[in-house]
Amino acid sequence: MSKDKILSNASNLKVLYEDNHIIIVNKRAGDIVQGDKTGDTPLSDVVKEFLKNKYNKPGNVYLGVVHRLDRPTTGVVLFSKTSKALPRLNKLFADKKTDKTYWAIVKNAPNPSEGTLINWLKKNPKNNKSSAYTHEINGSKKAILHYKTIKSLERYTLLEVTLETGRHHQIRCQLAHIGSPIKGDLKYGFDRSNRDASISLHARRLAFIHPVSKDQIDVIAPLPEDPIWQACEH
Repeated sequence: MSKDKILSNASNLKVLYEDNHIIIVNKRAGDIVQGDKTGDTPLSDVVKEFLKNKYNKPGNVYLGVVHRLDRPTTGVVLFSKTSKALPRLNKLFADKKTDKTYWAIVKNAPNPSEGTLINWLKKNPKNNKSSAYTHEINGSKKAILHYKTIKSLERYTLLEVTLETGRHHQIRCQLAHIGSPIKGDLKYGFDRSNRDASISLHARRLAFIHPVSKDQIDVIAPLPEDPIWQACEH
């Protein structure tokens, strides 16, 4: 990505919360949180550029990646602005002391409308895809999520999802396994892509106790500017 493009993305960054130690942004579909083999400019670099410009910082800006979202998903992403906060934030996530809520637009309303899914997921690194099993198999990891139906749309269903575990493509894989693939998710069985190559999975809310100030942080990410997503709020 060119320097101009990074600057443009930095100026359009949707900041949901910022203080001395952390910054929380609303990730767009297609943004990659941390650099990978694609060589595409990661969101972390865009946030660094944003901070550099906002505070007129010379030289490098410190930014720690705390967690990630899949590239085609949208929503809340938290970064650490200080080396003091980063290990504490990492521990919060490792100890499951964060409250994360996801919204997913799916094909085929699940039955029952509310429930808990328990599967064993096995990742295939060759196609970057996980498979769900009803029993443990060699190399699999237990995956638990809770879902509830919060709105019936004309052709789709909006689910709210919370995770007990954080497995590779967990929400995408487990919902597809019960016949409710996420809209736009070709990899997990939806029949056509979304126009912007996104999938309709949104990290809606993140809440936790600030590791430095001890304040309660509770952030909700506005939904993507898409007619079907907008229908979820009305």
